[in-house]
Amino acid sequence: MKNIDSYTHLRGESLFVDDMSVTHDTLFGLTFDSPKAHGKIVSVDYSKAEQVSGVVRIFTYKDVPGVNQIGGIIPDEPLWAEDEVHFWGQPIAFIVAESEVIAKKARLLIEIEIAELPVITTAKEAKAKGSFINAPRSFEMGDTQKSFANCEHIFEGETFSNGQEHLYLETQGCYAVPLENGNIKITSSTQGPTFVQKITAQVLGVAMHKIEVDVIRLGGGFGGKEDQATPWAVMAAVAVSHLKKPVKYILNRHDDLRMTGKRHPYESFYKIGLDEDLKIQAFEVEFLQNSGAAADLSPAIAERTLFHATNSYFIPNVATTVISCKTNLPPNTAFRGFGGPQGMFVIESAIARVAHELGIDKSVLQEKNLLQENDQFSYGQIATQVEAKNSWNSVKQNFEYDILKAKVAQFNIENELFKKGISLMPITFGISFTNTPMNHARALVHIYQDGSVGVSTGAVEMGQSVNTKMLQVAAHTLGIAPEKVKLESTNTTRVANTSPTAASATADLNGKAVQKACNALIGRLTTVASNMLNVAESEIRFVDNVVKVDSEELTWEEIVAQAMLERVALTENAHYATPIIHFDKTKEKGHPFAYHVYGTALTEVTVDCLRGTYEIDAVSIVHDFGNSMNIGIDIGQVEGALAQGIGWMTMEEIAYGTDGRLLSNALSTYKVPDVFSAPKKINVRPLTTGGHDLAILKSKAVGEPPLMYGIGAYFAIQEAVIAFNSNYKPKFHSPFTPEKVLKGLYE
Repeated sequence: MKNIDSYTHLRGESLFVDDMSVTHDTLFGLTFDSPKAHGKIVSVDYSKAEQVSGVVRIFTYKDVPGVNQIGGIIPDEPLWAEDEVHFWGQPIAFIVAESEVIAKKARLLIEIEIAELPVITTAKEAKAKGSFINAPRSFEMGDTQKSFANCEHIFEGETFSNGQEHLYLETQGCYAVPLENGNIKITSSTQGPTFVQKITAQVLGVAMHKIEVDVIRLGGGFGGKEDQATPWAVMAAVAVSHLKKPVKYILNRHDDLRMTGKRHPYESFYKIGLDEDLKIQAFEVEFLQNSGAAADLSPAIAERTLFHATNSYFIPNVATTVISCKTNLPPNTAFRGFGGPQGMFVIESAIARVAHELGIDKSVLQEKNLLQENDQFSYGQIATQVEAKNSWNSVKQNFEYDILKAKVAQFNIENELFKKGISLMPITFGISFTNTPMNHARALVHIYQDGSVGVSTGAVEMGQSVNTKMLQVAAHTLGIAPEKVKLESTNTTRVANTSPTAASATADLNGKAVQKACNALIGRLTTVASNMLNVAESEIRFVDNVVKVDSEELTWEEIVAQAMLERVALTENAHYATPIIHFDKTKEKGHPFAYHVYGTALTEVTVDCLRGTYEIDAVSIVHDFGNSMNIGIDIGQVEGALAQGIGWMTMEEIAYGTDGRLLSNALSTYKVPDVFSAPKKINVRPLTTGGHDLAILKSKAVGEPPLMYGIGAYFAIQEAVIAFNSNYKPKFHSPFTPEKVLKGLYE
């Protein structure tokens, strides 16, 4: 089945927040933000801005009727700055005007004086100054100190992985409209409708039922609209509560880049020990997470880093610690992989360092240490249905790794100014929110009198085709044609108290809820059909819009019509909570994941050793989709995630000045992969497995895991550099930009 949005996307007819029809009295918002990264606000003069014709009002923290606080995990982030600013781009005021042009004109006239304070931009500096978001977290297994004493090979080093801009095609935005009795409806571009509802109610000092949040679809999210879509919606709602008029706010690209957080940069320090058989016996890491000026989702992201610190390898003795460091950057936030990629980069770097120092092939070390059935992760969960070696061997066999390796070696002998490199990148990624209480979902399903069906869930459609999958689940379970099913927008009045669309768990959680609701409806209709046909309920099967028993046939519509006459409930609201999972944070042990996704990527690159540029020749992947319910969509997700991962590892370089100002503030200074930097060939093959019972229809989650395949590009490029310059010392400092490659080629 194709993506149900493809037709309207292609024709430009799909609706996003900015496409909504607005009423004639709609006003437009714009944020006035801090021009300094840290300092005391001495004075702000709004008088000239307020005198601009068409400016309706400028809102500040003084206009908040409830609590001036939008922090989720930790309440440490004001909606609007009060006496002090903590990052360049921090919202200070909200201009509401008759047009966006007028608001922009007014913003230029606001005069502010800030007494500057010291600025921290790196995690190392924050640690040295004792600037932290919260207490460190640590996972431990075995005894690393005793193990190191018995290791044949021990290496220590450090790594750096930079941040990454989400660069969703649709910027942040919302449209807030006043309703009767003080109620407000917000159409928001958010991954977390309930969070927007909750925080808006908190800031306005009203009950949550006064706030309705609706999401049509997003033009991309990647985690950047999980928490960080919230402030803009809340600002608009505050204005609506005062003015009693609709307010629309769509951020322009430069404001979005400047004011929003990115993927967290990490500075990490590792120690790894191996025995004489090259089995990793001990692994220690200290991760320094650059959290930015407020917590946002940093503590949860830090936790996910610990969960994936050993990637696809079994290591009996592990000690990992993550420290969330407070800096004067915009609060960093969720990004596809949610801290997992940063953890995986460190273990892969450590293994690459060992291989380089010992003069052996990195893949030999990787293969020797791959997870096996019933191995234990450092957080206590036992690995079951492990596909690490299966995917690894499938890549080597299907894509003729040994032959490719020989061809690369021969190419490097024959070519002086071009060198090739290859790498294998295994992945193991846990599926579930690591915060156990978040693993739940609801679905509301209506069967209408004519047999058509409406489905509402807590899942937000943001290009990953979750609506298509929800439609498939409903049609499959009800035994009807997909054309009879409509997916409604995501709305807090229809499906309340939802978890955000994140953690790659959305299809599983919401799909199971849809399945549960549809099964309940089928149970009732089965009774109706059995009475109509005078047969046992066990003989009733809903397939292809009909029920057939011997020579008799009833259409779906006939059964629904009879159910109406018999006053049978044709609406069901189902709740699903993932079973089995649990995690004790006091012990840092448990079974946090419903299952794991596995896979392996083989990456081949060619480096131009005169210029430092490179091309990704091919990436060949064997991926664990389980029993995919939509292989076309799933392969598309792998390809997109791969490109995003390659971008993070090779070219997307976030740069801040020492004064905390974003330097990579436009697409001329921040480079994302285009058609020329994407792999020339991408081969994706499904791993043959039976799937997992906790995955919807045994079709495993696919959103985040493939991003980590992009890490393989870094190490393939590194191999090519080493082939040209035997004196090169691996740095493990990403992204591996052409500038860094050029320096490495000639150091």
